[in-house]
Amino acid sequence: MQVVLTSHGSTGDIFPMIALGVALRDAGHTVRFATSPPFRAEVETAGLTYVDLPPRWSRDELAHWMGRLQLYSNPLFQLRELYRAALPHITVLIDEMDAVLADADVLVSSYLFPMNRALADRHGVKFATFAFAHNTVPSRHYPPDGFPRLRGCPPWFQQTWNRWCWRLGNVAVDTVINLTIRRQLRDRGLPLVRDFFSKPAELVLVGVSPGLMRPKFRINPRFRFTGYCRWQAGHSEAAEREIREFTGGARVPVLTFGSMVYGDASYWMQRLAAHWPRDRKLIIQRGWAGFESPPRCPHIRVIGAMSHDQLFEHASVVIHHGGAGTTASVLHSGRPHIIVPHIADQNFFAHEVGRLGCGIRIAKKTWPENLAAAVTRVEQEPAFQLRASRAQHVLHTEDGPKTAVDEIERFVHDGVTVDDVI
Repeated sequence: MQVVLTSHGSTGDIFPMIALGVALRDAGHTVRFATSPPFRAEVETAGLTYVDLPPRWSRDELAHWMGRLQLYSNPLFQLRELYRAALPHITVLIDEMDAVLADADVLVSSYLFPMNRALADRHGVKFATFAFAHNTVPSRHYPPDGFPRLRGCPPWFQQTWNRWCWRLGNVAVDTVINLTIRRQLRDRGLPLVRDFFSKPAELVLVGVSPGLMRPKFRINPRFRFTGYCRWQAGHSEAAEREIREFTGGARVPVLTFGSMVYGDASYWMQRLAAHWPRDRKLIIQRGWAGFESPPRCPHIRVIGAMSHDQLFEHASVVIHHGGAGTTASVLHSGRPHIIVPHIADQNFFAHEVGRLGCGIRIAKKTWPENLAAAVTRVEQEPAFQLRASRAQHVLHTEDGPKTAVDEIERFVHDGVTVDDVI
């Protein structure tokens, strides 16, 4: 089977697709990953065939646009900014995807790029999407994330409300995308985007834990919860020595904000240094924010890139932004969470971690001042560690990449049967 994978964005949009690609390759399929240059090294290190696509940004240019997303609190405005960033590259992107799909059997695309469905249809290629969060899975039994649940109302009224909210969500997202790129779509003979939530593809791989995250209510069979698809960089002996020398072998709080960008990272570090106890050690991953160790703070150590699995072995609690990939890694580590949401679905994952009882959230605006108290609370309440360990146990029973491969193979060979989503 000739498989094309495509995704754009930050590491959280790329690494799960790499894990899926590796599993497909190991199952005997030919896999090409079409994405932009900042992730070429990661794709090729994993042993996958890299296909170069626009936008051909540098890592700094990509970080600039990720930083711009944080200027908006409304997810619709963040989505609009994402497509505005890609706007000058859309027509070339479509042309190059046309060439990539000429001999493909199936295209698996990040759910954020629904225009790829029309491209796959044009070439007679099976099309599936990969969702990194389950807040995109519709059902008449609950409304979209952010809409009020009408608890206490009659069930028929709640279900009517939920259906209406999902349809409104479809219209809102479709409109934002189409208003931004409609001319480019029409110039390349593609239809406008429709049904972003309800019918993005005949198969939607939802790459989160079915045991922890799948709704208890009925959902459409096109949405398949596979479990997490995770890809990690290799073990670093140098980083291991540095951390062990710093911690003395003890577990300490670890902070990582991944691909979140800060315009003045030193300002935030100064605030943190002013409020973090000098008798407590803290590890901070530099990340895309570019954090550096504050002056005269030997108890705060900033480290560079390394795998989450290796880093979190040294954590008593993990402070993170609530990105889909980082949340998955912390859940797999069995460590409690403190989430500082920045954009998009990070508020949703903060809510989910709270629902599981694995951690708490604090506000982005004041996290440097409130972090020490939050860490003390999480470390001193055994329930957080107990529930984090229970979540880890559930994840050890799941195999996301294998399940996803099985779903894709069944889809390509047999198709899937769906009915009305909501």
